[in-house]
Amino acid sequence: MTVRVRFAPSPTGYLHVGGARSALFNWLFARKMGGQFLLRIEDTDQSRYNEQSLQDLIRDLKWLGLNWDEGPEVGGPYEPYVQSQRLGLYKKHAEELIAKGFAYRCFCTSERMDEVRKRQEENKLPPGYDRHCRDLDPVESAARAAAGEAHVIRFKSPLGGKTVFNDLVRGEIEYQNHLLDDLVLLKTDGFPTYHLAHVVDDHDMRISHVLRGDEWIPSTPRHVLMFKAFGWEHPVYCHLPVILAPGGGKLSKRKGAASVGDYREKGYLPQALFNFLALLGWSPGDDREKMTLPELIESFSLERIMPKSAAFDETKLEWLNGQYLIDTPAEDLYVEIRRLLELRGYAPDLAAKPEMLARHVGLLKDRSKRLDELVDTGLYFWRDPDSYEEKALAKYWKPETAQRLGKLLPKLEAVDWTASALEALYRAETEEQGIKFAELIHPTRLSVSGLSFGPGLFELLEALEKATVIRRIRVALETLAT
Repeated sequence: MTVRVRFAPSPTGYLHVGGARSALFNWLFARKMGGQFLLRIEDTDQSRYNEQSLQDLIRDLKWLGLNWDEGPEVGGPYEPYVQSQRLGLYKKHAEELIAKGFAYRCFCTSERMDEVRKRQEENKLPPGYDRHCRDLDPVESAARAAAGEAHVIRFKSPLGGKTVFNDLVRGEIEYQNHLLDDLVLLKTDGFPTYHLAHVVDDHDMRISHVLRGDEWIPSTPRHVLMFKAFGWEHPVYCHLPVILAPGGGKLSKRKGAASVGDYREKGYLPQALFNFLALLGWSPGDDREKMTLPELIESFSLERIMPKSAAFDETKLEWLNGQYLIDTPAEDLYVEIRRLLELRGYAPDLAAKPEMLARHVGLLKDRSKRLDELVDTGLYFWRDPDSYEEKALAKYWKPETAQRLGKLLPKLEAVDWTASALEALYRAETEEQGIKFAELIHPTRLSVSGLSFGPGLFELLEALEKATVIRRIRVALETLAT
């Protein structure tokens, strides 16, 4: 069997990490099996369609490295890969099911449906369509449709028996047919529902395996019945465990960042989020946590997907991101660091200062878990401080501090600008002035960075360069003069 899998999102909102995990599992399976990974846009719910969501979704998939073999922007043998551009195909197949006796036209108005729901509630009956139009005479039904009477097309679910299908994660699953309603296949506006569109498209696009969230398990018997009604073989099903918030319950915006875009904006690296999501509900069979992309592809198998829900541990993600940050060369972080700096109102020419970028990243990445943290704690690499940490000023900037730094300045201008030479100068100066080492290094750090913390001071001074350090000390002496 040639493996062909798809990720088929609806562009109605952000790319949730649960959806991203589904896309990632599909992508890994395709790469492991030498198959194809398709992107299909399921935009049949036009009332909720959002063009910006579509663009964000495509951006976030690319950012994660989930490039597709067929789909929008790529094309392929089964295009178009956007459902709103395939309406004729769905109408044709819906009419085919009517002709074969597996579907029927329903002319019930919204008013009648409201009455049905009200009676069901009053009598404490299960909700659902009462099959009022199921046994309409086919000739009458066709005539009413031809006359322009509004209608939907419904699937004629079996009234008895059972539907059984195998799930690669949960094994054999069985549903009694009488519990399945006559779901709508084609709406009055000519757009299909998800159920019809995805069945037709999965067949038409030769999808071999469907890897999707386990919220779709109750719908799967309906899909199996539809494949059978068409006379098609259904794909292999693999329903993925739900991702829970750290404290339990469904992961959502209220329980932490829940979209891929959120994590990108917070300064996570795509390879770290990819690695983290791959291990949510799947295991390589050992205790590895940090895995390269080739290792993930080589180890991935559907058999190791676990049915148990997986908790989204953001602390673990942050740790993993820190590990990737340590291993990533500074030049590979250029684009994201510039983007984050621009968001904060700074736009230095990083390309013209590759050494400064390397120093910034080199000194801070071991101390940072995320890129935004690295940027925020190192803004002084790109601009002079415009304020000084108040608690540190009260603690370290004394009336005599300006005089002590003033004596040091001429010697700074003459010293060989290396971390070792700077440290030797400071030690000699504190001995000469008869003061503690801290009484020079803390005020110096405040002067050049505005902060009381950071990397080793002398490595920082060397990185910032002599002219910058001396200028900033002079400004601090003028600004903080009492």
